[in-house]
Amino acid sequence: MCGIYGMFAPGGAPLKHPDDAEAIGRALAHRGPDGHGQCRYRDALLGVTRLRVMDLDPRADQPFTDPDGQVVLACNGEIYNAPALRQRYAAFPFCSRSDAEVILPLYLDRGAPGLADLEGMFAIAVLDRRTGVLVLARDRAGEKPLFTTQVDGEWWFASEIGALLQSGAVARDLDLGALGAVLQHGYVREPRTPLAGVRKVPAGSIVTVRGAGGTAERYWDPIPPADLPRASLDDLLCSAVARQVRADVPVGVFTSGGLDSSLLAALAADVVGPARLHSFTVGFAERSYDERRYAERLAATLGMPHASAEVTGEEVPDALEVLAATGEPIADPAAIPTLVLSRMARRSITVALSGEGADELFGGYPTYLGHRLVPAWLRVPRPLRAAVRAGVRALPVSYRRVPLRFLLERFVEAAEAPWPERHLRWFANGLPPAALPSSDWSAPVADARVPQDVVAAAMWLDYTGPLRERLLIKVDRATMRASLEARAPYLDPAVTHAAFAAGGAQVRGTGTKLLLRKVARPRLPGFILRRRKRGLSVPVGAWLNGPLATMADRLLAPGRLALAGLVDGSAVTRLLAEHRAGRADHGRALWTLLVVQHWLVHWNLESER
Repeated sequence: MCGIYGMFAPGGAPLKHPDDAEAIGRALAHRGPDGHGQCRYRDALLGVTRLRVMDLDPRADQPFTDPDGQVVLACNGEIYNAPALRQRYAAFPFCSRSDAEVILPLYLDRGAPGLADLEGMFAIAVLDRRTGVLVLARDRAGEKPLFTTQVDGEWWFASEIGALLQSGAVARDLDLGALGAVLQHGYVREPRTPLAGVRKVPAGSIVTVRGAGGTAERYWDPIPPADLPRASLDDLLCSAVARQVRADVPVGVFTSGGLDSSLLAALAADVVGPARLHSFTVGFAERSYDERRYAERLAATLGMPHASAEVTGEEVPDALEVLAATGEPIADPAAIPTLVLSRMARRSITVALSGEGADELFGGYPTYLGHRLVPAWLRVPRPLRAAVRAGVRALPVSYRRVPLRFLLERFVEAAEAPWPERHLRWFANGLPPAALPSSDWSAPVADARVPQDVVAAAMWLDYTGPLRERLLIKVDRATMRASLEARAPYLDPAVTHAAFAAGGAQVRGTGTKLLLRKVARPRLPGFILRRRKRGLSVPVGAWLNGPLATMADRLLAPGRLALAGLVDGSAVTRLLAEHRAGRADHGRALWTLLVVQHWLVHWNLESER
């Protein structure tokens, strides 16, 4: 696991700002505190800050070069099929046991298209001095980040936007449309970012830069081909976990007491032995949000060492400052407990397994059940539906975790919209039209391969949207701020294809994750299997009226979010007043506004509005 960065001047022209690379590298030190290497040329530069996970010898530090010194490699991530590739290229003069070094002979053999053979989580840069080409690539799901910008005709790239912004040569102009998407949905879809001049390398893509331009080609589709051979999900998950617990450093697992993380813990314990697998969880003083007791019971049942921590609102201002330094407004409030969890775990381990992807792949969200209920709801006479909506709005406000009013209100307010719009509304941050007049509820569902079944289509939409652009960003940025590597076995490509092959059939009646539950049933105790879906929720509603009140009042003061007409400041003031008075729970909406405003202040972007 590393941070990578670089500069490339097409056509062989000398770099204009090579000295800025030092500041960019320093800004990525948290991603790789164990080593820092750089290859400099007249027209290009590649740098790597390394977190040593596989092969701890300094000889495995990067960048790597081929024997002729003409091909230079920088890789952030882990290559899980490295043993097989090392056997394929046994004649190559490897200088280390690093999993990343196998990329060199693969590239020398097959060029840029060969990177599609890699299985793992990765962001890669290959400088081919033989042809004057720069190749950038990202893993299939988008676990590892890679951002690009153009400066004076040069291509610059880095693992985090914040690193690029260390150079005064990188423009800070805002993309107001992208920022509006963050406010509305909590994320912006690739390749856009909130900064107009910074772009993401798309997940599952290979970008080739030659001359003044770059071309991107996708090598991955989560929807499997029709002739995909049938395979046992049990076998596929066991194989994925076995590959991902390999490391030359201590490994652990994040647990919540829910089905997904508990199954990962059980499978990993079978591979490495429970005594060698540490488990970690976080909780809250607010009991309805606290799941530590379930995670502790699971650890005791499996015989794993376990540690837990409590998250309080007092930690939020510092955590927001730390996360803002990555260069993005991370609107998912679960980033705070994930950062606390990562800091605690890093005292004992360097690699943590995490359950990201299970809900999107196996149909775990309540919204999928909502889509199944919509046809019955639409058969209810219109006057009665209107009466139900009025009754739901009259229910008492609660800051408890996922209260009944929240679920019912989200359902009845959006159920009659076309499925893409209602799905986005169910997942949205809750900003009303008065506060965000430019709301856009269109969804990218024109792809001919999007499943016809509405639940399967919603799962695809979540995999390519919120999972990639919000949840994986949250996990990567929070864990790497603590110099901790997070791995997500559910995102293994074979597991992903098997899940999408099953599609919406995994949600039936009032049941979710039917396929995954079948795998979990013989491995997990009943107190885990019987629990309903919870997720890592955060009591931001209560915090905004408590330890975050002063911060919210300061950052959400009238006019401060009137960003080029994007947000109505007076409407935000009303939201905060209603929340403080207990007339409504606007916690998620106010949290998103708070995060975005804090990000603007941190990077001194307010003057750009």
